Amino acid sequence: MSQPQLPVSRLPGASGVSVSFEFFPPKTAEMETTLWEAVSRLAPLAPAFVSVTYGAGGSTRERTHATVKRMVEETSLKPAAHLTCVAAARSEVNAIIRDYWAAGVRHIVALRGDPVGGAGSSYEPHPEGYHSSTDLITAVKAIGDFEVSVAAYPERHPESATLFTDIEMLKRKVDAGADRAITQFFFDNDLYFRYLDVVQAAGIEIPILPGIVPVQNFKQTATFAKRAGASIPAWFAERFAGLDDDVATRRLVAAAVCAEQVIDLIDRGVTHIHFYTMNRADLVYAICHLIGLRATSAASEPKQVTNQAATQIATEVATQVATQVATQVAAA
Repeated sequence: MSQPQLPVSRLPGASGVSVSFEFFPPKTAEMETTLWEAVSRLAPLAPAFVSVTYGAGGSTRERTHATVKRMVEETSLKPAAHLTCVAAARSEVNAIIRDYWAAGVRHIVALRGDPVGGAGSSYEPHPEGYHSSTDLITAVKAIGDFEVSVAAYPERHPESATLFTDIEMLKRKVDAGADRAITQFFFDNDLYFRYLDVVQAAGIEIPILPGIVPVQNFKQTATFAKRAGASIPAWFAERFAGLDDDVATRRLVAAAVCAEQVIDLIDRGVTHIHFYTMNRADLVYAICHLIGLRATSAASEPKQVTNQAATQIATEVATQVATQVATQVAAA
């Protein structure tokens, strides 16, 4: 009798699966320590690249640049700097692009950016700025031989009338020179695969990396998902039911749920996972271990997370994530 074929996720090394990580620039000295602890923990997993976000309205421009520059100078990571069109003239944006090139950055995540007035307000381009992400991509490619990643939305962007409107926008980004797309986070893998079918039918051939966010606080995540236009399946919500005050169990469930999603993606043919880390390494590190990734040095050996530390992590993440998750992949 022949042996049943193992799922891809159970093959040694998860059959060549690669990962990338997203971080956000710190606002305080304490948050900076947390960020670099996460970077140090995850770097030995040899991610294909790491991205650093750009706050709404360009509010973290200097901190993003400083974080990316430090990554280039002090690590072997390949950073991808987020860049938007918001609240800046073309000359300012071009100067930033040239500064990144001079600093050794060769990968930019080009985004239109969220409206200055925040979610729900209308987008108004800077009178002397780039009007869309396609304009920005064209400028980036003209200034240097950058890799360019862009945003994709399996459930359409909240400002888009239909999914097909989003697909048309993605096609324009590809025509402008985009090399890959990273999706908004999602929790139902079938949505992602249906989206891939539509994208491929439109003749778009660039890689579409699935963006995955581990859930630290379900109520907060559900709120952000609503703002971002990402649906929460009933079965997914049920996994976290009754755990609002049980931090330790909630973290275990979060790890199991995220691992389940990632393993299903791999078993269905996905070869690259992009994690929205929220500057926290432990959960992401554990999931990477489950799919066969191993650190390249002893310095990355896992550390114990106590109940007290878990409580502190959950509290900090609940406040930080409120201003970060909904803008992880900015408006197209």
